[in-house]
Amino acid sequence: MTIDAIVKNPQGAADAVVIWLHGLGDSGAGFSEVVPVLKLDSDHKIKFIFPNAPEQAVTINNGFVMRSWYDIKTMDLDGRADIPTLEQSEQLIVELIEEQIAAGINPSRIILAGFSQGGVLSLYTALRLKHKLAGVVALSCYLAHNDLPFEGAQGVNKDTPIFSSHGEQDSVVPFAAGKDAAQRLSAANFDVTFSQYPMEHSVCISQLEKLGRWITEKLS
Repeated sequence: MTIDAIVKNPQGAADAVVIWLHGLGDSGAGFSEVVPVLKLDSDHKIKFIFPNAPEQAVTINNGFVMRSWYDIKTMDLDGRADIPTLEQSEQLIVELIEEQIAAGINPSRIILAGFSQGGVLSLYTALRLKHKLAGVVALSCYLAHNDLPFEGAQGVNKDTPIFSSHGEQDSVVPFAAGKDAAQRLSAANFDVTFSQYPMEHSVCISQLEKLGRWITEKLS
């Protein structure tokens, strides 16, 4: 399976890439207009890629077929991410990263970002990846399993900075889950920037502007 995506190219040749993974039931289009909100320098050389998740049945939604990076069989955080289907999507993202490298982008100029399910996949993929990335972004998400930070601490991205952020009124992925993920990553000696906002399961302008500054710093 190959993955289709919306691509936003910079003016001129790109020398860096941000791969941004959407949440359950959304598509690449959901975040594809976010680039101007990040307030990057007008002459930035970052290509943004917004992949579409594969369509598959989601157990908690009565088996309804929708775009999903993995099946969800329980709303309990412990076991919410179905690992076999998560790893199928992981392989798709690894292939996408390999494509960018083959096109001349150094992996140290690639940031893997995601919201909700996309954030879970972003962390899971980055911490298991063989390539050293510029950074990882985990918005309104949780850990696929609690041992992931300690497994990741043995990998090539053990020093890769992580931008973690969550809404305090999130009723889909509890704020406590996002904060716990950040704390577990910090305890495994990852460089985590954590921020919280008075919002539900979403993103907000001040958060995205902060993320834009972080992206600029990591890709400067």
